[in-house]
Amino acid sequence: MKLSAPIYHLKRKAKRLSHEEGIPLHDALDRVATTEGFSAWSLLAAKAAASTPANRLFPQLQPGDLVLVGARPGQGKTLMSLELAVEAMKCGHRAAFFSLDYTEKDVLDRMRAIGVEPAQFDKLFEIDCSDAISADYVVKQMASAPQGTVVVIDYLQLLDQRRENPDLTVQVRALKSFARDKGLVVVFISQIDRSYDPMVKPCPDISDVRLPNPLDLKLFDKTCFINNAEVQFRAAS
Repeated sequence: MKLSAPIYHLKRKAKRLSHEEGIPLHDALDRVATTEGFSAWSLLAAKAAASTPANRLFPQLQPGDLVLVGARPGQGKTLMSLELAVEAMKCGHRAAFFSLDYTEKDVLDRMRAIGVEPAQFDKLFEIDCSDAISADYVVKQMASAPQGTVVVIDYLQLLDQRRENPDLTVQVRALKSFARDKGLVVVFISQIDRSYDPMVKPCPDISDVRLPNPLDLKLFDKTCFINNAEVQFRAAS
């Protein structure tokens, strides 16, 4: 049974319902589950955990891959990237989240939004929200990372915002070389241009990536684009 929306959207709906009607959150969750065809939220959550886009996509990633995850704001690109990191950690790999946009608390809150308690992966997961994040910084911080580590960079368009940082293409090339040498998977969260029209196509694609500065998008090995409940994943051409 396919859910009408990603589970984190359904959780938000339940929280609004709890607030608006003054009922306990667990009752609101069960009511939302009923609208989705489940008798209880626990059954819906179990179904969602068993089959998510991330756990279907993660096995297709290979050491050395550069992955682009793109969506308009509020469509779940950060959560998808975190889900890929969680899938890696479930397999015993390490994961790291470098953010120029969020605080550590923001990242931990988003992990909880996908039903993951961060303490579960305390020894495998690291968060870095330094203002100094760039390709060179990531390479230095991940120098001892073992093969299979998933590195998420939030987000692509902010990497060269500081004047002292190299051009975006130079940085992505450096991270591509580093990922292949070390056997890492590097996931870039990406903005989508405002001109993207969901009425024209249900999901954005590589042509809709917002590029304030030039970048050869052929550097990416895999792409994942999201809009509403639609997720499109493919090898970059």
